[in-house]
This record gives sequence, C-alpha cells and structure tokens, in this order.
Amino acid sequence: MKKQPERPVLITNAARSQSEQLRSREIRYVTMMGLRVTCLIIGAILISARPPLLPLWLLLCAAGMVLLPWMAVLIANDRPARSKAERMASRPARPQRELGPQSAEDLESRTIDPD
Repeated sequence: MKKQPERPVLITNAARSQSEQLRSREIRYVTMMGLRVTCLIIGAILISARPPLLPLWLLLCAAGMVLLPWMAVLIANDRPARSKAERMASRPARPQRELGPQSAEDLESRTIDPD
C-alpha cells in the first residue's frame, strides 16, 4: 500500500497572496456568470417547450439573469473573510480598572435612595 504524502503544516498566519485571492475571486465570478448564461438558455428552452406554470419559471430565470451579475460583482470585489486571529488582533485593548477594597462609606455614597 502506498503511503500518502503528508500535507505541510501551516506555521504562519499570513494572509493568502494577492494572486491567489484574485484567482479565487475570478473563479467565483465566472461561475456565477455561467449560472446567468444557464438561466438565459433555460428561459429560451422553456419558451419553446411551453411547460405548465410558464410565467413562474420565466420569472425565476429572469430574476437569475438580473440578480446574478449584481451578486457576482459584489462577491468578486469583496475581500476574503478575516480569520479569528485577525479579528482578535484588531480589537482595541480594554483598559482594566483596579478594584480595591471599598469602605462602607463609599458604598453608601453610591446608594440611590428613591425617597
């Protein structure tokens, strides 16, 4: 039995290179545009075949042809999601308050009396 090569261990939390990000966005864009073309072809076939509920099917195809380009551009121009480490690193540090012993007089001065 052949031994499968081991995958390299990720030792950095560096982001993917710009070319890799561009390539994945291009693939998503082309896939969505392919779905748009598919909606167009299916719409043409449906018109010639005249199936039941034709207006509903044509409405779905038209929605795909109109909405897919808009969504494809938004998704293609979006940057990749940040990792958990990136989100944690970008948070501002919270200042810590020191909690010391408090006297009864300090607590009384903070008490709100409704009368």
